Amino acid sequence: MAEADGIYKCNVCGNVVSVIEAHEGTLVCCGQNMEFLKAKNKDDGQEKHVPILEKVEDKVKVKVGSVPHPMEEKHFIEIIQLLKDGKVVAEKRLKFTDKPEATFCAEGDSARIYCNIHGLWKG
Repeated sequence: MAEADGIYKCNVCGNVVSVIEAHEGTLVCCGQNMEFLKAKNKDDGQEKHVPILEKVEDKVKVKVGSVPHPMEEKHFIEIIQLLKDGKVVAEKRLKFTDKPEATFCAEGDSARIYCNIHGLWKG
């Protein structure tokens, strides 16, 4: 069974799926079960991947990394998600030409990001 708000990856073709609503069944791609991605955090290193939340008036700004993450055609942040109590409340999808940050008009207590090379990170 898929997990609500879970992120899954196909280890054959590289498809990545963010689950909006979970029900019975298994996520399958290329004839194999998709891998549930567990978010890494600051204890796993890579300071350029850990999302940092900053309160800006009535908004929440999420920057990716204490050292800004590179945004290159072959290596970039694909998504930033704002979480509250472990649930996704807002998200922004990025292109490699964007800055590795997002500002949300929502309350959140943590964030997670997906780097197309280094996977899922939470902070």
